[in-house]
Amino acid sequence: MRVLVAGSSGLIGSALRSRLREQGHDVVRLVRRAPSAADERRWDPPSGWIDEGAFDGVDAVVNLCGAPLASGRWSAARKQVLRDSRLEPTEVLAEAVAEHRVPVLVNASGISYYGDTGSSEVDESAPVGEGFLARLCAEWEAACAPAANAGSRVVLLRTAPVLTWRGGMLRLARPAFLLGLGAALGDGRQYLPWISLPDVVGVIVFCLGNSGVSGPVNVTVPHPVTNAEFTRAVGRAVHRPTPWRVPGLPLRVLFGEAADEMLLAGPRAVPGVLTRCGFSYTFTDIGRALSSE
Repeated sequence: MRVLVAGSSGLIGSALRSRLREQGHDVVRLVRRAPSAADERRWDPPSGWIDEGAFDGVDAVVNLCGAPLASGRWSAARKQVLRDSRLEPTEVLAEAVAEHRVPVLVNASGISYYGDTGSSEVDESAPVGEGFLARLCAEWEAACAPAANAGSRVVLLRTAPVLTWRGGMLRLARPAFLLGLGAALGDGRQYLPWISLPDVVGVIVFCLGNSGVSGPVNVTVPHPVTNAEFTRAVGRAVHRPTPWRVPGLPLRVLFGEAADEMLLAGPRAVPGVLTRCGFSYTFTDIGRALSSE
């Protein structure tokens, strides 16, 4: 396949393009600077401009664009950055996929689509939840409509936090855990869906090659852990005790709305589509995933 990838320099994108090339696929990268390699094509999402010829021979598009969510308190300006960094690229790519009749669009979304579900399990059939992140995910997915309306197979990756020491939440949390300050947040009972880096890449490749997969896909392990279980697992991985617990109030003071949506609550989401389609995970045990790198 010839796969056009937006967001190819990020944590997931870098691993994805390596995996695709290892399997013999041709990867074209969309970049926002002057191209410096033969596989790069320039684009500018705010203006809707894409290099002429970028879609020549393309069989599938993967869009992984989006500014990091873990960036402190969400001011109105920061919320707008989070929205624009997701919606603008998706709108531009969905229109281009429709125009060029690209057969497949695999587009990022988030497991936060479901909001806080407490102890109730949810799969892809569950409705959108409450809160800023849930609304953002719903808008993000809706921006793919032009591609779907044109007949492309659209896959919406409702991705859980990716557990890797190379980036994301683990990279941010590791210094505190190494100092023996790793702690459960709030009551620790909130659920934390997760996925390993090899598996999130594997899911994308699986979706690209499986014509029976379309619509939302929960990119998470079958059995999410609670925040307290996550904390103990990370402590064991770095050989540090984790007896502490941080109450919700100081987290709300520090992070505001982001604390309630990202730290003190979460969906107990399970991968209904991947389970039915027989996706084979590399890691479903959090301890093994943490010790694999």
